[in-house]
Amino acid sequence: MPRIDEIAPDVFRISTFIPEFDLQFAQFLVRDEEPLLFHTGMKALFPLVLEGVSELIDPSTLRWIGFSHFEADECGSLPEWQRVAPEATAVCSLVGKMVSVDDFSGKEARGMNDGEVLETGKYRFRFIKTPHVPHNWEAGLLFEETNGTLFSSDILHQNGDSDAITEDLDVLSICRKTLDDMQASPLADYLPYTAKTDGIIRSLAALDPKTVATMHGAVFTGDGAAAVNGYADMLKSFFSEQ
Repeated sequence: MPRIDEIAPDVFRISTFIPEFDLQFAQFLVRDEEPLLFHTGMKALFPLVLEGVSELIDPSTLRWIGFSHFEADECGSLPEWQRVAPEATAVCSLVGKMVSVDDFSGKEARGMNDGEVLETGKYRFRFIKTPHVPHNWEAGLLFEETNGTLFSSDILHQNGDSDAITEDLDVLSICRKTLDDMQASPLADYLPYTAKTDGIIRSLAALDPKTVATMHGAVFTGDGAAAVNGYADMLKSFFSEQ
């Protein structure tokens, strides 16, 4: 059974720790009139994630499946979810829809443009186009405007079996150690850093999120702008040393 924690009103973190990777994989279920799942997890995790979602809603009522970019932990079990929830529609960037997602799932995704809003009932999700942040051409994020939750994908990635939630900006030192460790492993060059990276990350900080829901590691609550700007500073320092 995965761990389930409510990290914001009606937002539930469903997390599985995989010791072989020293890494948590989190999916986020938003309980609303039209429930939304952000991240599907890999195919191997599908039974566990399904079990977690089933604790919170009837999984067949899932309506939206969001993710940042085309990668196994982001959307690998999308077809399995769409068999369980036949009315569920993938939510991704227009580029993602065009180049990968429709073909992969066999169902038409909702491809979103920058600034476009998806309403699920009480909650509003603004799509933020973030090409190559955290990585991949088609990347984008969802920002829930009602409670200020940024679904940040790999931004604030931390290795290890962390607590579900933190308010401590020292989390940035864990993010830095994670990058250092990955750079010294076969996973080197995990993140690209382009002329646009810093500006994109700081535009996310300007949303003033109250919750930064990362896929890997503790969710940050509190001064999300400080956490995301601190992450931008950390990346600039990291890549200046490479």
